[in-house]
Amino acid sequence: MVCLHGFADTWRTWELILPALERSHEVLAPTLPGHAGGPALPRAPRGALMVDAVEAAMDDAGFATAHLVGNSLGGHLALALAARGRARSVVAFAPAGGWAVDDPARGLLLERQAAIHAQVAASAASADAIVATAEGRRHACALITVRSEHIPADLLAHLIAGVARCDAAALLARAADASWELDAQAISCPVRIVWGTQDRLLPWPTAAARYREHWLPQADWVLLDDVGHCPQLDVPLEAAQLILGFTAD
Repeated sequence: MVCLHGFADTWRTWELILPALERSHEVLAPTLPGHAGGPALPRAPRGALMVDAVEAAMDDAGFATAHLVGNSLGGHLALALAARGRARSVVAFAPAGGWAVDDPARGLLLERQAAIHAQVAASAASADAIVATAEGRRHACALITVRSEHIPADLLAHLIAGVARCDAAALLARAADASWELDAQAISCPVRIVWGTQDRLLPWPTAAARYREHWLPQADWVLLDDVGHCPQLDVPLEAAQLILGFTAD
């Protein structure tokens, strides 16, 4: 199994569900290029850099194919890898790239992400103090989860540091130039798409428009009431069950 995180995140976004996944699967959870702890972005990055990087990591791990799990950017990458024939199945939590072609929300989101990165970078030195209180933890999680009380403080501090340390300017420039297309007809494996109804970054249903209407209307669609952008952090038990129940060989 390969688990792929979202923009400005790291592999540790999967930490709360990894023990459950590892009981049934050998799990690879890489940190993507340009993100904290991952490979640096090349000076002249290729158009398919992220997909190529994950494919290379799978090759290095000896995974010809795998069950692919992704959140946000990672969800889109998982589906792109499926179109290359590298997936046994895909479970995508709020995959990015599903905006309608003429939806201005894409550009607005990228602007918002730049502002978020600047704010987090300015406060990252105080991460331990921020996550030491319940109010601080709620504030830190406000855009990605509805719940925060069960998330360990050290994990939240790591995620704050991860946002601050990612190469946001280069990543957002790439996202602005990306076509966000998907060769959905090339995907032959089972696909489950999961979306939280309280997603504040990729709001349901508008951020899923092309997935629902054009690319993957036949997928297994699961809506999670009162759940935010990162189900693996928000409702880890349910998220693990949604993955394991779909990937059982």
